Amino acid sequence: MNASIIDPLQGDFPEVIEEYLEHGCMKCIAFNRRGTLLAAGCNDGSCVIWDFETRGIAKILRDDECSSPITSICWSKYGHRILVSAADKSLLLWDVMSGKKITRIVLQQTPLQARLHPGSSTPSLCLACPLSCAPMIVDLNTGDTTLLKVSVSETCNGPTPPSRNKCSDGITSFTPTAACFNKYGTLVYVGNSKGEILVIDYKNGDVRAVVPISGGSVVKNIVFSRNGQYLLTNSNDRIIRIYENLLPLKDEVRALDDLSGSHNDLNNIENLKAVGSKCLTLFREFQDSITKVHWKAPCFSGDGEWVVGGSASKGEHKIYIWDRAGHLVKILEGPKEALIDLAWHPVHPIVVSVSLNGLVYIWAKDYTENWSAFAPDFKELEENEEYVEREDEFDLIPETEKVKGPDVDEDEEVDIVTVEKDATFSDSDMSQEELCYLPSTPSHDVPEQQEKCVESSSKLLDSNNTGSPLSEEAGPNGHMMNHASSPLEDDAGRMKRKRKPSEKVLELQAEKVKKPSKSSKSEKPKSKSLADQDNGNGFHGGGLYDE
Repeated sequence: MNASIIDPLQGDFPEVIEEYLEHGCMKCIAFNRRGTLLAAGCNDGSCVIWDFETRGIAKILRDDECSSPITSICWSKYGHRILVSAADKSLLLWDVMSGKKITRIVLQQTPLQARLHPGSSTPSLCLACPLSCAPMIVDLNTGDTTLLKVSVSETCNGPTPPSRNKCSDGITSFTPTAACFNKYGTLVYVGNSKGEILVIDYKNGDVRAVVPISGGSVVKNIVFSRNGQYLLTNSNDRIIRIYENLLPLKDEVRALDDLSGSHNDLNNIENLKAVGSKCLTLFREFQDSITKVHWKAPCFSGDGEWVVGGSASKGEHKIYIWDRAGHLVKILEGPKEALIDLAWHPVHPIVVSVSLNGLVYIWAKDYTENWSAFAPDFKELEENEEYVEREDEFDLIPETEKVKGPDVDEDEEVDIVTVEKDATFSDSDMSQEELCYLPSTPSHDVPEQQEKCVESSSKLLDSNNTGSPLSEEAGPNGHMMNHASSPLEDDAGRMKRKRKPSEKVLELQAEKVKKPSKSSKSEKPKSKSLADQDNGNGFHGGGLYDE
């Protein structure tokens, strides 16, 4: 592997932490096929579904019978089902829209990983990889399990038939085995502890091909790219290997029959290896030759152009990104928390990782402002420049275009009915309705908050209708006058707008003040005698007007 880091601006991959999601302690994650929903399995046995566009919780799936940590989570092809495996040896199948549990099956061993059959919209089969048992096909309708072969004997003529519904006593000590379906679910690819990839027809349990891995180390992870053209393996020798799939994406079983018939002269194991060489060929190897780090949850990007793997070292959250040519293009360094799971968005350059503390970090591309993206002829200037505009530059229809005739045929009918197929989802069945979003459920107000709002509003009304006792005094007619109240309130407590008097009004008020000042001297004794008369014999209003 070339250890040199190329220019990160050349690739479309994540660079910085954009946001993080927090809900309980999340352990594993999985996107739906369109990348609009993100499902996360939690430590308490629940499953939370996030709307990835709004980054809000769309639904929480919880079962009273399951309170153990979730070990893996998987969507069905069209997003209507979710399969989760738990540490209490159970498999739970959920209906996403209704949030109801469809079935719960308890195995004899703890399933570390479970994958639904990818060829059906409502799958009834899944592939489970238990802790200390061979991978098995589980019928979700009946609960029956069929063990798959994990090795091929060199002395026997063929693989022994798989045992059903129980694990043999002789295989309880081998290490966990990784397995996955191919793109359409016709074959199962198993990576065993001997450093081999077995191609198995799960319907009859036959091993159809064997691909030896150089070094012979235990295979910890095995996963196909989205388009089914590449297979990734992660081994104990700390090397991620990419294999190119040489079989046709459809009719793989028929192609295997033709390959097996051309090697009948060889014994069983040699025949299987010869067929395996025609199924997979080594394409690239990725490793950190300096630190020799173990890898966690390696996978492909949505378009298969990038390979990503997390560091399995304790106390560090590092994500390595390579291109398919083998160059290390980016190392993402997160918080000082161990990484336990990650996933690449099916469409966008976004990576989502899970830390040991249960937080989900969203890594996205660090976009910079580029105005030329909006106008291709836009040019940024370092300093002002003098510009002379054309005479018709800002005309609605420039003179140069008036001469030209319209190129658009206005009579041509526009097709608004036909739906163009997205190349990313070319295998979609248009007759199947795909679940991309979940309806939002409004949350009710907390009763305590409602009571606080009622109390505060009642206090506000009381303060408006009653004045302060310190600012009230009796008026001449016995009415209470509130002089200290706000100038924006009237006697009834209603809000009034205080207007600023104009200059004309101020002049008139000044003239009224000056007029009574001229006759103030002659009116003083009269007012005094009137006051004495009022104090002695009562006030007679008619005498004032006679004066």
